[in-house]
Amino acid sequence: MGSALVTGATSGIGLEFAWELAAERNDLVLVARNEKRLATVAENIRQVANVQVEVLPADLATESGARAVAERVSAEERPIGLLINNAGFGLGQEFIGGSLERELEALDAMVRAVLITSHAATQTMVGRGYGAILNVASIASWSLNGTYSAHKAWVRTFTEGLAASLKGTGVSATALCPGLVRTEFHERAHIDADAWFRFAFSSPRTVARIGLDACRKGQPIVTPTLLYKAAELGLRLAPRPVVTLVAGPNVTKLAGAPQ
Repeated sequence: MGSALVTGATSGIGLEFAWELAAERNDLVLVARNEKRLATVAENIRQVANVQVEVLPADLATESGARAVAERVSAEERPIGLLINNAGFGLGQEFIGGSLERELEALDAMVRAVLITSHAATQTMVGRGYGAILNVASIASWSLNGTYSAHKAWVRTFTEGLAASLKGTGVSATALCPGLVRTEFHERAHIDADAWFRFAFSSPRTVARIGLDACRKGQPIVTPTLLYKAAELGLRLAPRPVVTLVAGPNVTKLAGAPQ
């Protein structure tokens, strides 16, 4: 039995991570902004899975929130063996004409918080000789669709580099790059999910299971489902003008990847 900390744990992929880990008899630390919803999720998991579930209300768009999570990851009591950085959101705006505060909030939540918590985890885990970090990036990290793509590209590149640095330490890092997933992400970002075909969506459970399996195997990067593996290959190999045309600022099909 181990302990895992999951950010963005009250909905979507994060919630599925929590249930999957609880089913395997792992104790949990669940992180989210909504304290009431967090308490409800935690109690449901306790009742069903009979595991210890600790709650940590924190806003990862603030430095204090990110550092609170980092402090918990570094704690010697009830040590964390798996850190899952899943928290994130769609900005719901264009960069040009959009709110700078919204942009900074997204940057802090999806980049700075990942940096702070991953740094804390590596210091502690390497010292113990075991542990894993799973950072949720996106298929959008290969596209050119606004700052969301840029944030997720940073997460993917950072995690791949971290994985290489951790070789031989007993600690691994994995970047999970899902495509479209049926979650609350689109509604919160004011994106019409019905603009895409149903077959383009994966279930949160499928994505969570694939991510955890890749993490156990120590894979540096994983893209769930054959559809998005093919999309990733196309985006990586296509000339940049083509990528701009099919997955650039004026196209939303790959920008709606979930959190």
